Amino acid sequence: MDSLGSLNAFVRAAEARSFTVAGRQLGVSSSAIGKAVARMEERLGVRLLHRSTRSITLTAEGALFLERCRRIFSEIESAELELSQTHEAPRGTLRVALPLVGMLMMPTLVAFMRAYPEVTLDLDFSDRVVDVIEEGFDAVVRFAEVGDSRLMSRALGTYRRRLVAAPAYLAARGVPLTPDDLKAHACLHHKFPTNGKFERWPLRPEHAGIESDLPRTAVASTLEPLIFMAEQGMGIAYLPDFAIGRQLREGILIIVLDDYTDRSGPLRILWPSSRHLSPKLRVFVDFLAANLVPSVEGEADSGISS
Repeated sequence: MDSLGSLNAFVRAAEARSFTVAGRQLGVSSSAIGKAVARMEERLGVRLLHRSTRSITLTAEGALFLERCRRIFSEIESAELELSQTHEAPRGTLRVALPLVGMLMMPTLVAFMRAYPEVTLDLDFSDRVVDVIEEGFDAVVRFAEVGDSRLMSRALGTYRRRLVAAPAYLAARGVPLTPDDLKAHACLHHKFPTNGKFERWPLRPEHAGIESDLPRTAVASTLEPLIFMAEQGMGIAYLPDFAIGRQLREGILIIVLDDYTDRSGPLRILWPSSRHLSPKLRVFVDFLAANLVPSVEGEADSGISS
């Protein structure tokens, strides 16, 4: 605590460029400020301030140290604010970025809105790579591993993509037993709107070569039309299991060629590491972790715990 006091004395003096002003702000004498800074310089073995009879200025080392000290006090302030808000009811606007497929998460998001009516969701659906910090998002949901050291994250689960079709379609056209059988089936494809490329079907490497031979019965830039067409018996689609959980449970869609497919990925929520977890963000993270992919066994978290 004595070190924190000395840090605070240094920061006040450096920002005010005056021991007298810093002492007045902290309720101590100017000489006490000067002695605190001198002790710190002696302990660090470096001069932080240039002193003259009229003013004080930062040395190059002092300028670097000041920035670090400001970050320290900012973290302390954030920690105190987070603790003070622990018992507050979640409220306010929460700005969240989601991929376009996030539209399929709407049942979970609506359930969150019902559970926390004082939290307003400001949702941005896009497949572009957003800069969470620069663009001012509170959180972002991504289908990827974490690659940004500025972000904290929590695993929401692991999703797997499946080849599915309606029972009526399979009854009429037959059940494909090998990947080669897909060449004789109606295939419903997803095309990424950002680059126009077709999403690769999840066939194992030894069968990946047949993808160029698959019929293109229909193509869509979002998944909702593909789900609808598959439900209506128009063909076989390649879809993430979290998006068709109800259809699979109710038998509206049936998985095919599961022994020949192997493609899964992590689903994570990320937020700026410099931002304290406000009540609204904490309950949002916890709610998604508990409800978005409930059938998937938990993955090791990196971030807050439930």
